[in-house]
Amino acid sequence: MPDPDERTPADVLLVEDDPADVLMIRDAFDEHATRSPLHVVGDGHQALQFLRQEGEFSGVPRPGLVLLDLNLPRRNGLEVLAEIRADASLGPIPVVMLTTSQAQEDILRSYQLYASAYVTKPIDYDDFITAIGHIDGFYLRLAQLPGSPAGQ
Repeated sequence: MPDPDERTPADVLLVEDDPADVLMIRDAFDEHATRSPLHVVGDGHQALQFLRQEGEFSGVPRPGLVLLDLNLPRRNGLEVLAEIRADASLGPIPVVMLTTSQAQEDILRSYQLYASAYVTKPIDYDDFITAIGHIDGFYLRLAQLPGSPAGQ
């Protein structure tokens, strides 16, 4: 099994409109020494443009993981997730719903749309950092993501 630290880091797209949450996620990436570049967009429309490499996002790297908030301006997270899963070129990208909602209907709908995981953002700062660390540990260090060559 290849050493996860020797793999080429996957780019991560964070779709989040709350600057405080963006800052905490950046802090968590720093604290856990995440090698993956973090790209941030603030709404669902920008997320789809980034993923499709359109407009101002022409030439950006295709992310290996999307962290997607549920409550977003312009297009909510469920709409974005549905479009990702309907697009053959984007569909294989793991999408982790990262949201404050604990509503069962949001959780159920996310999984019906094939979210890779649903994580409720902890309120406590240390718990938040730990949660991001778990996402990093699994998706960015252990799991083999689509598009990354085996052994990298």
